[in-house]
Amino acid sequence: MSQRNPMPSIPGGGVDLSHLANRPQGGQAPGAQASGAGAGARAGGHQSASAVDVPSLVMDISDSTFEQAAQLSGIVPVVISLWSENSEPAKELNPVLEKVTRDLGGLIMLAKVDVDANPQLTQAFGPQAIPTVVALVGGRPVPLFQGPLAEAQIRDFMAQLLQLAEQQGVTGRVAAPDATGDGTPVPPPAARVPEAHIPAMEAAERGDYAGAIAEWQAVLQKAPADQAAKEALAQMKLLLRLQGQTVDGVRTAAADQPDDLNAQMLVADLDLSGGHIEDAFLRLLELFEKSDDTNRAIVRTRLLELFEVVGQADPRVNAARGRLASLMF
Repeated sequence: MSQRNPMPSIPGGGVDLSHLANRPQGGQAPGAQASGAGAGARAGGHQSASAVDVPSLVMDISDSTFEQAAQLSGIVPVVISLWSENSEPAKELNPVLEKVTRDLGGLIMLAKVDVDANPQLTQAFGPQAIPTVVALVGGRPVPLFQGPLAEAQIRDFMAQLLQLAEQQGVTGRVAAPDATGDGTPVPPPAARVPEAHIPAMEAAERGDYAGAIAEWQAVLQKAPADQAAKEALAQMKLLLRLQGQTVDGVRTAAADQPDDLNAQMLVADLDLSGGHIEDAFLRLLELFEKSDDTNRAIVRTRLLELFEVVGQADPRVNAARGRLASLMF
């Protein structure tokens, strides 16, 4: 029995959705395939240059120099550490991030942002805690983790990030004098899958999304705070709603039935699965705004589920949550 999560997420929040973002051929909607392993929300698909010289693999960026990091993220993933002099965990984390970055020999870069000195970037990324670590891949943000982690866990994140970047065509390398490795990623230790998660994962591997939903719900009954289970449950619900659907069918039904709440919400599912996250959130927020109290509760529940799918640390989730709160009150 495979121990691999069929819906892997970057631990701590970044959801692995490449199996959704890469639509199957023949106009079939994501989720229509019974099987699929993914690797992260779509990051732009930039083709990378083979090698670029940089003065260092580690840099400090500011509100005025962020564009440099965004451009480099079309060549290699750029890991962004949101830190503060007032945070001891953040000051402890940065040297570990620097070591891992240099050990990878130019496959990634590290950009450090002092949140106290850069209000625009801090607002844009919306960290819920310090330190927060995100990445840019082809200019698109990818949430990674919050708080301090051990070096082995950080290497695990970087290995997953490099896999995601490869799928998006960001496969270049930078050359810098401070590189200490040869560009060969150190294989991360195998992650231990909680025993309680295995039945749900097996159901998902079989394409039995309804069965996986039931199993994840059973996990949450016993462990309501299991964040991985919450995220996986939301992912399975999304896949089940899209299973057997076609892109044209979903959009035609919504156009023909503008007052059908489920038909409109399914378009939001489709948009999110195709990587159009802002469009999905905007559609649901507009539905919420014009709905009565009963339908508002339904739309709000769907929005909260999609927040789990994308990842609670994603800036787009933070923006949509703020808009939802303003509409509610």
